[in-house]
Amino acid sequence: MSDRGLVPALSLFGLLGLWIVAATLGDDPTVLPQPWSLVGPFLQEVQSGDLLFHLGHTLVRVIWAFVLAMTIGMALGLVMGRFPAVDRWLDPWLVVFLNLPALVLIVLCYLWIGLNETAAIVAVTLNKVPNVTTMIREGARSFNPDLDAMAKVYRMPPVARLRHVLLPQLAPFIAAAARSGVAVIWKIVLVVEFLGRSSGIGFKIHLYFQLFDVAMVLVYALSFIMVMLLVEWSLLQPWERRVRRWRTA
Repeated sequence: MSDRGLVPALSLFGLLGLWIVAATLGDDPTVLPQPWSLVGPFLQEVQSGDLLFHLGHTLVRVIWAFVLAMTIGMALGLVMGRFPAVDRWLDPWLVVFLNLPALVLIVLCYLWIGLNETAAIVAVTLNKVPNVTTMIREGARSFNPDLDAMAKVYRMPPVARLRHVLLPQLAPFIAAAARSGVAVIWKIVLVVEFLGRSSGIGFKIHLYFQLFDVAMVLVYALSFIMVMLLVEWSLLQPWERRVRRWRTA
């Protein structure tokens, strides 16, 4: 195993060790169970199909919100970064939405749209769009003017200019927005499910919270965390390293 994989593995084992020590020092195993005591409930939930069912619903919501937030945020950020007049008009809106608590947007979407999938996805998307817009705007502001001048001299068509000049410079910012986007979106999705859905990891956490079943809360929470870590390590981090190569070449 390379150092790139060894360090995260050792870090996670250290976190697991802290969990074991904390559970050992605790007086009540129902408050903080040992990690191995979750294996049985986890296998039971997998065999019954409940875990995969609710995990699938949460993943669908995460994917929808991620795609919408990245698409809208990239378009807004690129326009605001390239056109100062537009930026002056939209910047106050951006500041407002950046500072608007996620819980407020979730509650308002449920009140205005209803307790349905549309409200859930819209709430998550609105919470993430301002962050993506801010990152992409900074990337658009940092474009190399020499490359812009070259594109004008060679009279590159708009599509070719976007593909060969703008997007390569914007790629590291898109990668950073995507990584932070996944991390934030799935957390907000759990809150959305906790408050107003009848399926998903957040719904199950709400259910077992009412029953004060810490073990089952941890089973569902850790299951989804592992899925998100897999996405992070297998897709997002390699992609980010790849799009940054041209800056260090």
